[in-house]
Amino acid sequence: MNNIYLITKREFLTQVKKKSFILLTLLAPLMIIGFGAVIGLMFKANESHNVIEVVDNSGLFKGQLKSNDKLEYIFVPVADEKSKIKNLKGNESLDGILVLPQISSNNFDDLEKNTRLVINTKIGLDTKQRIISDISNVIKKEKMKKLGIAESQLNNLDKNFELKTINVSEGNKEDSDLAFGVKTVLSMGLMYVTFMFIVIYGVRVMRSVLEEKNNRVVEIIISSVKPFELMMGKILGVTMVALTQFVVWITMSVIGALVLNTGFSSIKNIPGANEELSDKFDIVQIATQVSHSLLELNFPLIIFVFIVFFLLGYIFYSSIYAAIGSAVDNETETQQFTLFAILPLTLGMYGSFSLMNNPDGPLGFWLSIIPFTSPVAMIARIPYGVPAWEIALSIFLLLATTIFMIFLAGKIYRVGILMYGNKATLKELWKWIRS
Repeated sequence: MNNIYLITKREFLTQVKKKSFILLTLLAPLMIIGFGAVIGLMFKANESHNVIEVVDNSGLFKGQLKSNDKLEYIFVPVADEKSKIKNLKGNESLDGILVLPQISSNNFDDLEKNTRLVINTKIGLDTKQRIISDISNVIKKEKMKKLGIAESQLNNLDKNFELKTINVSEGNKEDSDLAFGVKTVLSMGLMYVTFMFIVIYGVRVMRSVLEEKNNRVVEIIISSVKPFELMMGKILGVTMVALTQFVVWITMSVIGALVLNTGFSSIKNIPGANEELSDKFDIVQIATQVSHSLLELNFPLIIFVFIVFFLLGYIFYSSIYAAIGSAVDNETETQQFTLFAILPLTLGMYGSFSLMNNPDGPLGFWLSIIPFTSPVAMIARIPYGVPAWEIALSIFLLLATTIFMIFLAGKIYRVGILMYGNKATLKELWKWIRS
């Protein structure tokens, strides 16, 4: 155990003292936020302001087509229709002309057939859909007048039915759509974090083993420690590196959330703040509802399950990566073996998407029980609530399988770490395990 501790300490300090690790740990969250901001600005920069002149032959739409910051309607005389269309080409201040025909006997079918939009440049699909929606709303109001139906009556008919859901298995708590949405976001977030950390740091273990093998440094180390101790030291060392980075990112996220929450709350208290500004920050109310939904979750259990399955899953797959690194001579040869490590984990991740529709279904159950997929599937299920016996069974199976996988990886590592120039095959690996 002392040798394992020394190797773990060396591996941990070697990784965390690198400038690349420090920069990545501190800057990665900021880079992600900045990347999201850039994407948002790109969409914002691509927004357009379209100017459409309207020729209303029926007079029905005058004053009913409302302009906004993205679409501006300008009504022009009917007599100018032909000249406007003729001079449209090359007119940079005008994007199109909407021609609405005369309506006879409230025949709105003819209106649809004969209405046309003449453009001199390509307009976006959202702009076209907005024009269609505006015309449809006017026609809808006219049909309501003809049938003698008040707008308030129609709104009452279109009113959605809200169904209150009470979950007796959770102490008669109301299971709202917002609460379910919060659980889904938390589920997918924890699952992705686990998947990415296992893959990224599992590959780091493999590369570390492969680097020392190619540099022949491992021959000196093996003279003082057993191969199994070296393998476990590397796995545990990189595990501590992953946890360190994870804790730093979580801390930065919590601090950032608190700062943003304080900033949003202070906007409401600005002296003289107008009503329009306050309405734009209803996000405070939404954030309060989300926070309330989060507080209703069993966070001690969620944190416990996350840590246990994250660590066991990481050690399970890192032992596979360590065995792969010891069995090959270069990174090119790792490609034929890493598929066996990534495929089950990917299967568990994408299979967990079905949990949003049925968290307690048979697929979710088996994915969270089978050790190859449980590190991501159980973490994805836990926000929705999982029976204690299923959690205990899954932990037991994952722990037993992890110990067995460490044993097999150790057998491969013991032989493969000193093998050079001999391309490993599945048949060769089986011989190493049996030896």
